Amino acid sequence: MTGGEEEVILLDFWASMLGMRCRLGLTLKGINYEYREEDLRNKSPLLLQMNPIHKKIPVLVHNGRPVCESLIILHYIDECLPDTYPLLPSDPYERSQSRFCADFVDKKFYETGRKVWSTKGEEQESAKRDLMEIIKLLEVQLGDKPFFGGERLGFLDVAVVPFSTWFYSYQKLGNFSMEGECPKLMAWVNRCLEIESVSKSLVDPHKVYAFVLQLKKALGLE
Repeated sequence: MTGGEEEVILLDFWASMLGMRCRLGLTLKGINYEYREEDLRNKSPLLLQMNPIHKKIPVLVHNGRPVCESLIILHYIDECLPDTYPLLPSDPYERSQSRFCADFVDKKFYETGRKVWSTKGEEQESAKRDLMEIIKLLEVQLGDKPFFGGERLGFLDVAVVPFSTWFYSYQKLGNFSMEGECPKLMAWVNRCLEIESVSKSLVDPHKVYAFVLQLKKALGLE
């Protein structure tokens, strides 16, 4: 992944927060890539070939070889180009903490957020409480730093900030204010969005909200 003859393709879906983190990572690393939008109801032969186990996006195809799972993709591109905007900290302990927190976000955040927009009543209230608990833990990890990576975007910032594109949907459909509940994390989101590579890599939250409404209708959750 050094330019020249390299072929880098990202199989992705526009609204995927996991795909957005790959787009942001590739942009920060200065890697030229071809973006290919997938129809998740009619997956391409290339996606099925490149990720036969999970059949999911995102998939990075580097010179014909697939790398699956978004956090693994971030690790991979960071190792391929270690000197071009390093994402992971150089200190082994700090690296382990970044990986641990990113893994925690993947295991907890997505499913909890999904429950916020897809359920009602007590189940939704419980999901909102769980979401706030996750965010409070992230705020502790952030501390008084401007970014999780310190003075600049790092691995955890790249892993987490794409989730913010769904915050508007969570708030609208969950009828609560994240600004009031978790001001420190929302201030971090705003700092991230001031960085051009972030604002260009993330999609409009209002567009995501329209997509979520369509999704709820398709799933019979209205």
